[in-house]
Amino acid sequence: MRRYLIDENLSPQYPTQLRKHEPSLKVLRVGDEGAPASGSKDPDILKWCEQNNYTLVTEDKKTMRSHLDNHLSKGRHVPGIFTISTGIKWGTILDQLILIAGASFEDEYMDDITFIPLR
Repeated sequence: MRRYLIDENLSPQYPTQLRKHEPSLKVLRVGDEGAPASGSKDPDILKWCEQNNYTLVTEDKKTMRSHLDNHLSKGRHVPGIFTISTGIKWGTILDQLILIAGASFEDEYMDDITFIPLR
């Protein structure tokens, strides 16, 4: 099953609500024990996601593409990045993240940025 690393700029309710609705889902937030430290730079977070097989969930639309392109140019990979669109209802986001975690292939979102909600 897919594992998620929630960006520290997102509400701490994301991991709480994801675990509540899908207890088997592994979810960490930047700053949690076992996750990258608060204030970690995006390139370091991408390395951590690659090494630990976590998909990043973020709102960062401005700089994440360039960080990902730089990461990939070094021959590295990430299980995926999900960018949450602002103004979307919590339930929609949670439902889609849970659905993706349970129904996607391991490499389905590899090395790509996907926007939530899915279209």
